[in-house]
Amino acid sequence: MKKSVILGVATVAGLAAGAAAAGTVDDVKARGKLNCGVTTGLVGFAAPDANGEWQGFDVSLCRAVAAAVLGDANAVEFVPTTGKTRFTALASGEIDMLARNTTWTFSRDVDLKFEFVGVNYYDGQGFMVPKALGVSSAKELDGATVCIQTGTTTELNLADFFRSNNISYEPVPIETNAEAQQQYLAGACDVYTTDASGLAATRATFENPGDHVLLPEIISKEPLGPLVRHGDHEWGDVVRWTLNALISAEELGVTSANIDELSGGAGDNPEVNRLLGTEGTLGEMLGLDADWAAKAIKAGGNYGEVFAKNIGEETPIGLARGLNAQWTEGGLLYSPPFR
Repeated sequence: MKKSVILGVATVAGLAAGAAAAGTVDDVKARGKLNCGVTTGLVGFAAPDANGEWQGFDVSLCRAVAAAVLGDANAVEFVPTTGKTRFTALASGEIDMLARNTTWTFSRDVDLKFEFVGVNYYDGQGFMVPKALGVSSAKELDGATVCIQTGTTTELNLADFFRSNNISYEPVPIETNAEAQQQYLAGACDVYTTDASGLAATRATFENPGDHVLLPEIISKEPLGPLVRHGDHEWGDVVRWTLNALISAEELGVTSANIDELSGGAGDNPEVNRLLGTEGTLGEMLGLDADWAAKAIKAGGNYGEVFAKNIGEETPIGLARGLNAQWTEGGLLYSPPFR
C-alpha cells in the first residue's frame, strides 16, 4: 500500500504548488463535491459493495470530510488510485485529498511536498503464507518467492529484512492488491507481504481464509493517514480536524446514538459542546458551519464506531484495536484538544 515516487521530485512539487494555490476549501464548496483518492479496492478499507457504493474505513473519512464541508456525506467522488498514480493525482489537483493506506514518511512529507494531517491507522508490514507451507516465522522463508507491489516502501522493507537475516528471496512484482491476491492464490508466489491490516483484509475475502496464516513478524512502522498538498493550510486544517473530531468523539463518549441529544445542548461537558458547535466559534475559525464536526460524526459515527463496523473484531477482517485504541486504553490514538 505504500508506494514510492514515480515522478521526479521537482515535477511533483511543481504540480503541488500550482494546485494548492487555488484554495481547496473554496474549490470543493464551488464544485459541491469532494474528490477523494482511495485504493483500487481493499475490502474493509475502500471497495465498492454489491451495489457499487464505496464502503470502508478510509471511505468513511472521505465521507466525514464531505459532511463537514458540504453538509452531505454522499457528496464524494471516489477516485481509485494505484501506487503509481496516487501521488500524481494529488499533486495535480485531480483529487482534493488522499485516503489510501499511505504511510507517512520523511520523503513524502518533505520532498514530495505533501502534508500528512494525522494518522488514522497505526500499522506494520507483515507476511501471509499458505498454512500448507509449514512455516511459522518469516525467518524460515529463505529462497521463497514473494508477491510484492513494486516501487514501494514495502519492497524496501522486505529487502532490508531479508538482508539483515542473511536469507534470500525471489520477488514477484505486482501492481494492485487484486493482482497480488490472484497471483498468491494461483501459487505464483509463496508469500504475500504488505501492511498487516491489508493482509487481514485480503485473507478475509478468500474462500478458505483458515488455509492461510499471518506470520508473527512485523518488520516496520507504517503510520497510515490522509494527506493533502503542501501550501494549502486552510484545507489541511479542515481534513486534520475532521479526523481529530472522530477521534475525540470516541474519547468524549459522543456516538451516533447520542449525538442529536448532545447537539441540542444537553451535554454538560464544555469540550463536547465546543466539538459539536453549541459553544465557541471553532467552526468559524475553519470557515465552516458551527456544527461541522457534528455533521462529520453523524456521517459514520465516531472513530471507534467506524473501526468496529469496517475492520473490527466482529467483521470478517477481525482486527483488534491494538495500537489504534485510545490513549486512555493503552493505544496511540490521541487528538489535540478542541479548545
